[in-house]
Amino acid sequence: MVCACIDIGSNTTRLLAAEVSANGLVELAARRSFTRLGAGQGPGGVISGEKVRENAEVVAEQLAAARDAGATKVCVVATAAIRRAPNRDELVNAVQGLTGVPVRVLSGAEEAHLCFRGATRDLPPGDESVAVVDVGGGSVEVAVGSPGGEVVWWESLPTGSSLLTEAHVRSEPPDEADLEALRRAAANAVEDLAPPPVQDAMAVGGTATSLRLLVGGELGNADLERGVGLLARTPAGEVTRQLGLDPERARLLPAGMILLQVVGKRLGRPLRLAHGGLREGAVLELARASDVGLA
Repeated sequence: MVCACIDIGSNTTRLLAAEVSANGLVELAARRSFTRLGAGQGPGGVISGEKVRENAEVVAEQLAAARDAGATKVCVVATAAIRRAPNRDELVNAVQGLTGVPVRVLSGAEEAHLCFRGATRDLPPGDESVAVVDVGGGSVEVAVGSPGGEVVWWESLPTGSSLLTEAHVRSEPPDEADLEALRRAAANAVEDLAPPPVQDAMAVGGTATSLRLLVGGELGNADLERGVGLLARTPAGEVTRQLGLDPERARLLPAGMILLQVVGKRLGRPLRLAHGGLREGAVLELARASDVGLA
């Protein structure tokens, strides 16, 4: 069976279409559009009409790509920026009206659970406690559980790389005052975060994936600090040219890296990059709901 997930996030709208079997997932199509929905919200988190139309059109384009890849089951999910918006029904109705596919606005708990399932899908079942961290544009999800089991603890923090960047970054590239403001805001955001002890910690999401190009697959404190220092000396345009990142992603990376740092310190473990996350989790859930013989 070929299943697909379209994920409407605070920074990007992404598609994953994959063939699903008892042996796992095989990616058939992936798309990304940097729509910056969170940055286009007005007072009180209202999504502008322009952003509503733009995101509906992007979802329609990605749905066509999923169908071209052979997807027979498609889900559309939306995360923090949408669930907090007072006019979220406007976006939901626009997407459904244009595509005919309903939009599932995820709660923080659902988002954390799907991220955990997608990140740990290739790990052997066991009793080892694993944390999965997803730094998004408008929220940070942390989930703890055992591979092959259920999430036993989770937290969704109302902060993210886009929110911190818009609030605290005034220079391009960010200067020391900007970085200090980001560090203070990130530390305050995780002040009450109290996860249970874990033996392993993984990072998922756009921030973490982009960091593979910058610092590699290990995201320990020293690795992230080195990356922050590099970005503080390099304009976003140059980062884009050297690494092939979207300019907006490059601009948001310092805040995202600092958030990963402070969460990693709370977990007491260096983070490593996971091969999968929310979309993989949603595709697996969709396949299981369709009864394709998965465990």
